[in-house]
Amino acid sequence: MQTVTEDPAAAGVRQWRTFPASARGLDVEIVIPVYNEERALAVSIHRLHRFLDTHLPFSWQITIADNASTDITPDIARALAEELDRVRVLHVAQKGRGRALRAAWSASRAAVVAYMDVDLSTDLHAILPLLAPLVSGHSEVAIGSRLARGSRVSRGRKREFISRSYNQILRLVLRARFTDAQCGFKAVRAAVVPELLAAVRDESWFFDTELLIAAQRRGMRIHEVPVDWIDDPDSRVDIVSTALADLRGVARVAMDTPVARFVAIGLVSTLAYALLFLALAGAVGSALASALALAVTAVGNTTANRRLTFGIRGRAGLARQQAAGFLVFVLALGLTNGALGVLHDLDGHAPRLLEAAVLVLATLTATVTRYVALSSWVFRRRAGRVVPDAALTLDPQGN
Repeated sequence: MQTVTEDPAAAGVRQWRTFPASARGLDVEIVIPVYNEERALAVSIHRLHRFLDTHLPFSWQITIADNASTDITPDIARALAEELDRVRVLHVAQKGRGRALRAAWSASRAAVVAYMDVDLSTDLHAILPLLAPLVSGHSEVAIGSRLARGSRVSRGRKREFISRSYNQILRLVLRARFTDAQCGFKAVRAAVVPELLAAVRDESWFFDTELLIAAQRRGMRIHEVPVDWIDDPDSRVDIVSTALADLRGVARVAMDTPVARFVAIGLVSTLAYALLFLALAGAVGSALASALALAVTAVGNTTANRRLTFGIRGRAGLARQQAAGFLVFVLALGLTNGALGVLHDLDGHAPRLLEAAVLVLATLTATVTRYVALSSWVFRRRAGRVVPDAALTLDPQGN
């Protein structure tokens, strides 16, 4: 039975659903985001439907997520939902592929949500390798990769260059450990979807990259599948504007990394240290002033990094972490006082501002050591993993 509903939690989102008989046990929902795809939509949905019906051993559903099409795409999508079982249509009033995926995934009742580009550029035989590790519980996220070993890709030199350059930037700037952020062929376990969507701000093409970075930062297992991929000559993507928007997204996410927060906290701590040193040195002497200033800023620095850089809340482990932070402080104290001693050996009457400058430089030098100590010892946490497809062997039932 077909029904028309409006989701009260998502303004501007309308859904046309055809519910399968086994909806309560739905394994996979595959979302096809579309914008003005009146020429390709019907052919692609029929092809995908036939393939899933023949080859996929899981219960499944297709969702056509129309985001603000201005042609007859919505009419074609509704006709497909009337014609085919296990197809629904979701209309999002505003443009943005990320916005369409957010709406569809948030409303899904499946155990695994996925998406594919409407042109079906990725060989459909990669669907089972993509979904199996998520249905089995082996991984939280799975992605198709056109740049992984074993993939076969047919596309122009311009797109190939931009794709490889962009993913290299991700590795250098965001320390990405996956090979292909933008392949339109991804899946996520529903259990982690709310956490990931809450961390993603982009509503357009950068949505994919931000989602993967969020998963990596949370230590989620990312499974990669080498794919066969053929470029769509009728693609509606403006390569240049999309690339520029993605670079802006990279810059924004880079500023939200633990390293960036650590550096910001370090700069504030260093400034506070210098001001405290200058305020105390005349009364208690340079060495004691340095120790007192470092002690005060070390406690504040450890507390700020605990919460803002490493995202640790509550009192659990607080005493141990402050004690470990104090040991790191002792190391910094030795470095800064050593630098001060060298200065006094060179100039026994060094001006106060020169002393402060030397101590600031010594403190900044200690910053790298401090970050390594905090991240690998004081606030140690599990790192994200990227799992190559060859690492997993499944039978056709996903066991």
